[in-house]
Amino acid sequence: MAANIYPTRLFVELTTRCNLKCGMCVKQNGIGGIPEGSMTPETFEALAPAFPHLDALVLNGIGESLLNPHLETFIRKAKALMPEKAWVGFQSNGMALNDQRAVSLLDAGLDRICLSIDTVSDDSFRTIRSGGQMSGIVAAVSSLNKARARGRGRDLSIGIEFVLMRSNLAELPEVVRWAGRNGASFAIVTHLLPYHKDLVAQTVYDTNTANAIALFEHWKAVALQEGLDLRQYTDTLTKVARTPEEERIVYFVAQMRSDAETQGITLHLDRLLRRDEEWLATAERVFDEARLAAEEAGVELTLPGMAPRNTRKCEFVEGNSAFVSWDGDIHPCYFLWHRYACYVGGLAKKVKPWVFGNVHDRDIHAIWNDAASCSFRNNVLDYKFPFCFDCGFALCDYVSEEEFEQDCYLESVPCGACLWCTGLFHCLQ
Repeated sequence: MAANIYPTRLFVELTTRCNLKCGMCVKQNGIGGIPEGSMTPETFEALAPAFPHLDALVLNGIGESLLNPHLETFIRKAKALMPEKAWVGFQSNGMALNDQRAVSLLDAGLDRICLSIDTVSDDSFRTIRSGGQMSGIVAAVSSLNKARARGRGRDLSIGIEFVLMRSNLAELPEVVRWAGRNGASFAIVTHLLPYHKDLVAQTVYDTNTANAIALFEHWKAVALQEGLDLRQYTDTLTKVARTPEEERIVYFVAQMRSDAETQGITLHLDRLLRRDEEWLATAERVFDEARLAAEEAGVELTLPGMAPRNTRKCEFVEGNSAFVSWDGDIHPCYFLWHRYACYVGGLAKKVKPWVFGNVHDRDIHAIWNDAASCSFRNNVLDYKFPFCFDCGFALCDYVSEEEFEQDCYLESVPCGACLWCTGLFHCLQ
């Protein structure tokens, strides 16, 4: 890998404090693990050597960036040092954004802001984002548009992020239309990552891989040509005496398994047979409606995949990104940024922060270019680590426990169970 001597994208967490208690947030997982704190000017100043080399600076993490009293100072400082075409932005729940703050942010040089909107219903908004209300979002967007119309920050890009859940899926097209009517130019849709077991049922995506689904659909169609339904396979297996049709179902499943082995595809047969095809078809229709709504509204829409793709791509490492927590620790990505537990395909996974160093101890240039940091990035880009979604034993002890040493391939990067590189999660970047 040709090394960049500095990161070209920097994600900087200004605070872990928040004015809302959203049920799907990692801070509400019931086990704690996220200490509260805010970045100081001294810590932000330590990042300054990286600013002239950046394409983008994203000023958010776990908390609400508007709660850091130095936000505008940080934006102004960074913009003064960054290349002309580089941008600064952050994501916000918008509740602390008013006319005065909008003017202040735009005067400081803010280029992009992404507001969290998962519904346009007042009742649903209060349920999803406890402590917030839709009127706060309306006021925030109004303030931004007024500041922009006055000539302050003419190039400000306003967008939204929508966390996709079963309970709000049907609202997605209307949220996109609302965004377009209110001056948003982009909309980012991302799947829910359950940080609590009770949220697993809210996930929208299929837990089978895209290649496994395609293979299953192929053999299901082959069987259907003979009037057979592969989904009857489980019931067929329990029978001592099978009809000729049932023997053909068993045969087709055996052929499918052989085909999968030849192609190197792992089949979770039980999950494939239990796929809620009606629900997934409904989700695809909602996505199609959202695409049409975005096209009509002139909104750039980013939609997630409905199943983990088999070809992985780490946009963080490939994009030369570094993540800085509020206390100055340097991390490689969102997945390895904090200590938490989550559910990957319904299975428990513990994660601890992966830290390369702290800017109070070493220069960010030295941290980015040290042997451990470079080795991590090179190993990720080799993509030789296992893909746990395409494994019959997932999640095994190698990757499910917090204390990671090596995976089943003897690789040293804890990325086998990461879902960001499968096309399911998106963020402002």
